[in-house]
Amino acid sequence: MDEQSFNELLDSVTGMCRHMRGKETSGRATIIEDPDVKAIRETTRLSQSRFALMIGVKVKTLQNWEQKRVRPTGPARALMQIVAADPQVAIRALQGHVA
Repeated sequence: MDEQSFNELLDSVTGMCRHMRGKETSGRATIIEDPDVKAIRETTRLSQSRFALMIGVKVKTLQNWEQKRVRPTGPARALMQIVAADPQVAIRALQGHVA
C-alpha cells in the first residue's frame, strides 16, 4: 500500500472512531428526519382506514407510524415523502390501484 492510500485509510478510521464517540467529524452527514405520518395523512383529508388502504398497509401499521411507535422504512418512507410533497396528485395516482 502506498503512503497516500495508507494516510487516507488512517484518516477514515480516525474519523469513524471520533464519530462512534459522538465527536464532530469532517465527514459529510445527511440527516433525514422521520416523516410525520399523521400530518401527511391529515393533509389528504382521508381517514386512517382509507389512507391505509390507498398506500397498501394495515390500519394498525398506519396507527403505529402515526403514534411514532414504529417508523416507516424503505418504499413506505419514500411514499410518505411523495404524498407530503403533493398530497392531491399522490392521492389521485394512488386511487387507481384501490378497488
